[in-house]
Amino acid sequence: MIVVFAMAGALWGLGAMMRMPRSARLYMIGLLYVGVLIVQIALPMGHPLREATGGSAALWLLIGVFAAIAVVYGRVIRGLRGRAVAKETEETPPVQRPASFSNAELERYARHIVLREIGGVGQKALRDAKVLVIGAGGLGAPALQYLAAAGVGTIGVIDDDVVENANLQRQVIHRDDAIGMPKVFSAQASIVAQNPYVDVRPYHRRLTEEIAADLFADYDLVLDGTDNFDTRFLANRVAVALGKPLISGALSQWEGQISVFDPAEGAPCYQCIFPEAPAEGLAPSCAEAGVIGPLPGVIGSMMAVEAIKLITGAGQALRGEMLIYDALWGETRKILLKRREDCPVCGSAASA
Repeated sequence: MIVVFAMAGALWGLGAMMRMPRSARLYMIGLLYVGVLIVQIALPMGHPLREATGGSAALWLLIGVFAAIAVVYGRVIRGLRGRAVAKETEETPPVQRPASFSNAELERYARHIVLREIGGVGQKALRDAKVLVIGAGGLGAPALQYLAAAGVGTIGVIDDDVVENANLQRQVIHRDDAIGMPKVFSAQASIVAQNPYVDVRPYHRRLTEEIAADLFADYDLVLDGTDNFDTRFLANRVAVALGKPLISGALSQWEGQISVFDPAEGAPCYQCIFPEAPAEGLAPSCAEAGVIGPLPGVIGSMMAVEAIKLITGAGQALRGEMLIYDALWGETRKILLKRREDCPVCGSAASA
C-alpha cells in the first residue's frame, strides 16, 4: 500500500512541476486507483503484485467510498459558492437598455462617435460588451473608471479585499468614507455614480480554480490587475482554455508594463513570457517596494484603451508586444514577445 501512495505522490508532484491543472492530476490518480483495484480483484490471493499493493480489495473499495464522499462534498461546496456568486449579481438588477441609444447617451458618447475608428457601430459594440476586471486596486481602479466612462455595457469586478487608508494614495476609485468597505462594492458605487447606463457585477471573493472557468465564460475579455503570480497564472490558464483575450498590467516603483495575451489570435500567453514565478524577494509587492501614485493610473488607463480597441476593432492591440513605461525618466519602449512551443499552457504539449 505504501508503494501505491508513493506512486500517487509522485504523480501529483510531477503534475505540479509540469503545471498541470488540479483536475488533470486528480484524473491521473484516479486511473492509478482503478488499476490497483483491478489488480486486487483479478489476481489470486498471495500474488506478489497484489500483496505489494495492499493485498485486499475491500480496503481499496473502502478508500474509494471515502474519496467519492469527499468529491461529492466538494461539488456541493462549489455549488454553494456558485449560488453565492449568482446572488451577488442578482442583488443589483441589470440595467434595462432600449434597442437604440437615448439622447443622453448620444451626448455622453459623442466624442467617441465622431472618431472614425469607433463611430456609432463601435459605441454599440462597447455597449454590448462584457468585460471582467480582476482586482479593484491600483490597476483595476482606473481601468474600471475608464471602461465605465467609455460605455462598456457590463463590467464585472472580482476582489476579496477591503478598502484601506493606504490604498487611497493611488486607488482613485475609492473614497475616504469607503475605508473598511469591500473594494468591489466601493467600486460599484463609484461606477454607478459616474455612469448609470453601465451594469456592474461585483464579486467579493478571491479568484479560485473552482469558480474561474464559469466566471470567465460570462465575459468577452479579461483585464488582470492583480499583484500576485498565482492569480496571474490561474487567470492566464483559464483565459487560454476559453479563448478569451487577457489584458495584463504590472507595476514596480516607477515602472509599469502592459501586454495583450491572446493565443487564439497567434499571440503568446502570459506563461510563455513568465514561465514561473520569480524567486522570493525578486518581485516585491507595492507595499514592500513602494509605487508612485499616478503610475497605476497610467497603466490602468492603457489597459482600458486596449480593451476598447479589442472590442471595437480599432487600431492594433498589443498582441505579441509589451509596452514598458518608465515614469521616472519619462520613457516608453516596446519589446516583441513570442510564443514558446514548450509552453505548458498554450504550446504544442498543452494541446496534445
